[in-house]
Amino acid sequence: MAVVYNMATVTDSVSIMASSLNQNNVAADAHLASLFREHGWAVDAEPAEKDFRPDLVISKGSLHYVVEIKSAGEGRPDRVLPLLSQAILEARRYAELGVMSPLAVVQVNHASSSLLRKVEQFQRDYARDVAVGLVSEVGASQFIGSPDLESMNVEAPHHPGKDKSVRKASDLFSDLNQWMLKVLLAPELPEGLLNAPRGEYRSASDLADAAQVSAMSASRFVRRLKEDGFLEDAGRSFQLVRRRELFHRWQSAAVRSSSELRMSYLIPGGGARQLHKVVKRLDGCIGLFSAADLLHIGHVSGVVPYVYVRQISAAFGDWSDLVPARDGEPAQIILKQSNAPQSLFRGAVRVDDVLVSDVLQIWLDVSANPSRGAEQADLLKHKVLSNVLGYSE
Repeated sequence: MAVVYNMATVTDSVSIMASSLNQNNVAADAHLASLFREHGWAVDAEPAEKDFRPDLVISKGSLHYVVEIKSAGEGRPDRVLPLLSQAILEARRYAELGVMSPLAVVQVNHASSSLLRKVEQFQRDYARDVAVGLVSEVGASQFIGSPDLESMNVEAPHHPGKDKSVRKASDLFSDLNQWMLKVLLAPELPEGLLNAPRGEYRSASDLADAAQVSAMSASRFVRRLKEDGFLEDAGRSFQLVRRRELFHRWQSAAVRSSSELRMSYLIPGGGARQLHKVVKRLDGCIGLFSAADLLHIGHVSGVVPYVYVRQISAAFGDWSDLVPARDGEPAQIILKQSNAPQSLFRGAVRVDDVLVSDVLQIWLDVSANPSRGAEQADLLKHKVLSNVLGYSE
């Protein structure tokens, strides 16, 4: 039996579907724009220059992202991953045209823990150079591949019987949470070892004001510390407890690979003066063993200096006195992208007019360094941080 199609009906159906998809994408764009603004990003919702037409362009200080957004409706991997692939390709292309960092985002109605794992795996396997976001209509958001966006990671509201593993999105040791930990610990450390406000905090609002973060971020952080048994108030100021376990977990969370470049000086020699010149020009921060030496708490010598930058890509245009180290030759300086730039740069102290990692950051970073890092971390633990780390409990 032959089937006769009414072409007018088919055309109308296609138009309705296209209109529905467009409306979903417009709603997703508006939702994401609002989310970014809530977290302090400047948002251009109508970027259009010749062929440069991404969904959004966001910026905060020296950070600039071009954002491609897709709406999947259902949170099924077979629907989300193809849309994510398209968003990644488009964001990559727009980023090249606009000299920005790419961010691909998919909005779904609900993001299960299984979907989150598959998106994370997809980003690791195929798009390490692109930041990826998965945002749900119920309020959860997870951003992968960029420490700059970690402060927007939010767990879904709890509903009994639903998947509880989404809790991971509210990472206890996100970038801003690490900074707030430093603020809580600052009164126990000299100002010359950690740059942070010093005071007593009786509420999340007090902590938010001192740390210069949003009230929502501080509230989530305080709640998580209490839930995990690391914070007591009992009618007085906040007190961190069970510190050995807290710092053990912090130490484990800090062991994450990040981009780095092995470099040499164009003109050999110069020592500390040449290092300081590079740090200031790149708006960087001296880290690890060289930082310990500058704070007069060093123990290991002869290790190549590490300089943290907010983004490796941003340093590419400032190599007037640096060249990549040749294969087989030792580097004279290593440029490293920080996994937690808010925490690292806010807590850094200034020595000889350059930024230097704070003592807590040094301890975290050298602990995972194979070049005699264990020796330096052990000295800091026993000579400087014994009380802070809970070894006097």
